[in-house]
Amino acid sequence: MGYYNYQRGLIVHLLNEEGSWKTHLTNCRNFILKSLEFYKPSVVTIFGSGWLLDLPLMEINEIADEINLVDIIHPPEVRSQVANLKKVMLREEDVTGGFIEEVWTRASHKTFLNKLRSFEKIKINKYQPGFEPGLVISLNILTQLEVLPIEFLRKRSKVKEEAFLQLRKEIQQNHITFLRSHKSVLLTDHTEVIKESSGNTTEIKSVLVDLPEGKLKDEWTWYFELKNSDYYRKKSVFRVSALLL
Repeated sequence: MGYYNYQRGLIVHLLNEEGSWKTHLTNCRNFILKSLEFYKPSVVTIFGSGWLLDLPLMEINEIADEINLVDIIHPPEVRSQVANLKKVMLREEDVTGGFIEEVWTRASHKTFLNKLRSFEKIKINKYQPGFEPGLVISLNILTQLEVLPIEFLRKRSKVKEEAFLQLRKEIQQNHITFLRSHKSVLLTDHTEVIKESSGNTTEIKSVLVDLPEGKLKDEWTWYFELKNSDYYRKKSVFRVSALLL
């Protein structure tokens, strides 16, 4: 479904941006450290651990007794990086509760002449980890959970846009509901701001449900696409929220 290429693309994009992501990554790490000081957890679970760039892993390793890094896949470089950290457990899981496999099962065999005409049979279950997660950190994945499955569905289905929006809302709401049932940290973009060379500005909501109130809260701008903006004729930034629940 493209997860390997997607994950590799993120690190390539970071390198191409030549440091414009630095403030965002630092803000993520600092907010997580403040949250650790608030809760002082013995077990920490990170959803969307990725390349560990926005995660203060060594600091967490000094505080917690157990660390669960959860992602759909873990890059080989990350596996090597944590190999000697005895507290760290790598877990490859779908935190959407199986939505990825469900989409594959329902749509992978569909063709241009036999497109999916309804999402009624696609089930979105709630994620239930088979371990005690402790403090849960949702690390910039809330708006990414549905991206590749939805892209996959768009190529193999013929349904109205409202049906896609409903799927996205349900996935996001399930994730937030899970976080609210635990001590947790939510870091997510909520709005993309696209500035074109013509001067036009467009804002696109990436979070389609209400974010919860937090015990601690911070906001900042993630300069996602600036260095290559002349080539693409646009600049793309994200507004980010950080919440301690």
